[in-house]
Amino acid sequence: MRPNHAVKQDAILTQDSNRVIDWVRQAMDVTAPQWPLSVFVARHPWPHLERLAFADALTLLADIQDVHLFPSLSVIRSAVDHGDIALHRLEQRLCAWLDEHVAASLQSRLQPVFRALMWEDERDSDVPEYVWALANEVVAGGEAPLHSYRVSLRSDTNEYTRARLAQQTIKWCKLYLDTGQAGWALPGRQEGFYRAWRHLIVRDPALTRAEKRRLADWPRDAGEATALALQMLNVPEHEAVGYLRAHLAALPGWVGMLCWQGREEGREIDLVVDYVAVRLSLEWAFCEFRDCETSVQVDDGVTKRVAYSLAALHRHGGMTRSIWRNLPLSVRKDLLVIVDRFRRLDRWQLWLEAWEDTQAERIVGACQTQIPAAAKADAVAQLLFCIDVRSEPFRRNLETFGAFATYGCAGFFNLPIKTRSLDGSYAHPSCPAIVTPVVEVRERLMDDSDSTYRQNRNGVRFIGDVFKKVKQHVLASLALPELSGPWLGLYTFVRTLAPSASGGLFKRWASKQFPDRTTLVMERVQDGDEVADIPVGLTVTQMAEIAGGLLRSIGLTEFAPLVVVCGHESSSANNAHAAALDCGACGGAAGRWNARVFAAICNRRDVRNVMATRFGVSIPEDTVFVAAEHVTTTDELVCIEMPELKGAAKEAWGLLQTAAKRAQWMTAAERMRLLPGVERVRNPVHSAIRRARDWSEVRPEWGLAGNRAFIIGRRALTQGWSWKGEVFLHSYDWQSDRDGSLLASIIAGPVTVAQWINLQYYASTVAPDVYGSGSKTTQTVTSGLGVMQGNGGDLLAGLPWQSVASGDRALFHAPLRLWVVIEAPDTAVEQLLATDRAFHRKVAGGWLRLGSIDPLTGCWRDWSGRPMCEHVEARGL
Repeated sequence: MRPNHAVKQDAILTQDSNRVIDWVRQAMDVTAPQWPLSVFVARHPWPHLERLAFADALTLLADIQDVHLFPSLSVIRSAVDHGDIALHRLEQRLCAWLDEHVAASLQSRLQPVFRALMWEDERDSDVPEYVWALANEVVAGGEAPLHSYRVSLRSDTNEYTRARLAQQTIKWCKLYLDTGQAGWALPGRQEGFYRAWRHLIVRDPALTRAEKRRLADWPRDAGEATALALQMLNVPEHEAVGYLRAHLAALPGWVGMLCWQGREEGREIDLVVDYVAVRLSLEWAFCEFRDCETSVQVDDGVTKRVAYSLAALHRHGGMTRSIWRNLPLSVRKDLLVIVDRFRRLDRWQLWLEAWEDTQAERIVGACQTQIPAAAKADAVAQLLFCIDVRSEPFRRNLETFGAFATYGCAGFFNLPIKTRSLDGSYAHPSCPAIVTPVVEVRERLMDDSDSTYRQNRNGVRFIGDVFKKVKQHVLASLALPELSGPWLGLYTFVRTLAPSASGGLFKRWASKQFPDRTTLVMERVQDGDEVADIPVGLTVTQMAEIAGGLLRSIGLTEFAPLVVVCGHESSSANNAHAAALDCGACGGAAGRWNARVFAAICNRRDVRNVMATRFGVSIPEDTVFVAAEHVTTTDELVCIEMPELKGAAKEAWGLLQTAAKRAQWMTAAERMRLLPGVERVRNPVHSAIRRARDWSEVRPEWGLAGNRAFIIGRRALTQGWSWKGEVFLHSYDWQSDRDGSLLASIIAGPVTVAQWINLQYYASTVAPDVYGSGSKTTQTVTSGLGVMQGNGGDLLAGLPWQSVASGDRALFHAPLRLWVVIEAPDTAVEQLLATDRAFHRKVAGGWLRLGSIDPLTGCWRDWSGRPMCEHVEARGL
């Protein structure tokens, strides 16, 4: 064997790459892919843990990462003070829990303990000295049947070693994942992460000679290197998965980015194995030999947990040392288990459920069960909006100013496409991350002889390339501040002094760099294309399937003279997370492309003929589809592409423009009132525009903060009620869905995406240090990938603090799980749960909550097994 790391004869682990890959795959359950900022996706932080119940998954993560993943007691107290948690709901939950988990003989002793713990914030100073002594005695005697997933890494034994390992791991991740920001690419990158590292590490001046010698003859294969490192670190086989899991959880942001990069390259597991091999190899090189002599220790903090439980029994249950010692051993163990679980998990779960119950009761009270008499055909115009919660206030206000019918659907409009802008070198997926694009749609000039656009574009690109090269040059970069400083200083001064005027000026200048009119290449290109990796263009049948399927799913089968397809985008300046505000589902892609494509499809006569014959959707000849865009920061409704309008359609467009201006004013006024530090403003639209163009503004809008529910049903169920921009509204007519397939597609697509968004906001709120990205004012954009706080640390995967909180200690977003409400007969919901096992697992495991209203009986039902109410009137309980 290699002389620098001779293997012990009784080694448990072997250099088995397949076994290592299996261990890594198991350990990856605490990770999730992380998309780069430019294609930001609101990600589910814990997708691989849905095999567990929600509470159990959070317990596992709390042990591994030492983080509390339920709303804190201060947040809960604030919610109680504001009336967001009804205490009678908490009492119902607590009584049900006591009846289920506490034996009748122990009820009188334990009830006061649990009731007191509901309001208690623990501190070490609250535990008397004799309780600590008793806890040590209990642990030493083996009377504490408690378990933890926390593992102590070899590198954790020394603060310097731990920090150095993190710094070195981050350095190599940045070098490998860099997207062109660095002046020099990582040598050997094409051979893979581990091989490139293995080739260069023995030349790294950051390592000592002794450390380089340890790695000089290290295996060339990542799997073998991982197996050998585990062996040399004396990690038993049964602890291997837990040890690897702890390493992956140490830097979840960089691991998540490697997961994404691996998916893009078609080798996700291989890249994570490379990462594990690099990190464990460095750990072995940095650790002293004596650190590896003993077996890995599970650091479960049992003594502290026992002490807290005994202290609670002492304070609130009158449990003295003598009473404790006189109890049978089995009773003592049972008491420790139930009190420990209640302290660490169940009480927080009860608070969360009581909060959700209170909000669910209000949603039930707001929903209507009576259908208005007005028919859909009475509308002068129909508008399709994204289900994005920011669309709800604008839709509601628009409907008050005329006979406009609005519909909600997924904002990619059922289009599984990549889009390539004019002369673009990159085709961007314009669909949610859970949807695989199948075709590419391109933009081209209306007049191929137009050379002005290309001249302007090439000039701008040339200036940018020169600036970048000068900035990266060793000598030329010294002169760059003197050359560019005055101009950039003037630009900054103007943008600071007059953000609205200067922002509008620069926006108009930028718009003139693009051609006035372009057209879309939508029809299938027969000849092969060396640039595209998927077919270019759609067939007529595909177009009809896409359009007909969407229109049927939202119940739009009778048409007004004008149908407006509204995508959405945000508007902000100097914002690293701008793509997250555009669309957190579609990789930061604004909805203008999809709206334009969908409207063009529906205006085609050949597509309409196929839709009528094959899908039963007949669009009148005089109905015109118009592509538009809802700018969520300013609540403008902007026309993207206007076909020729005549008669009723032209008249409807004029009415819509007037109504949209009035709706913009009302919606902007609503949004301004919700933003912190914004006093009463005379012109809310002007204020919204100023915030969008101000480069120093950390909160141009709230984004999807506040999201808490997803309602699937006819607009009549939700119309006329202010949902305060907190609810995803998806149109659905159960009467048009006899086989349940349309409902199943809504659940599999939009609901899944909404759950990802909801859980990202939840995690960024309850644990901002681990799952957020800190304050925008101290963020550093790193390697074109993501942000760090300051100049080092993990790549932060979540949302900035300004996206979820209105101040240092005041939350804006309520950390609640998504509550899905379906308007459909009970039999349809039963069929859905029986056929969609993934969704059933989410409901049963508590990853979201499911309620429904049966339109035949008016009865509401909570599918978690707890009846909500018998019947409701049109406007209340």
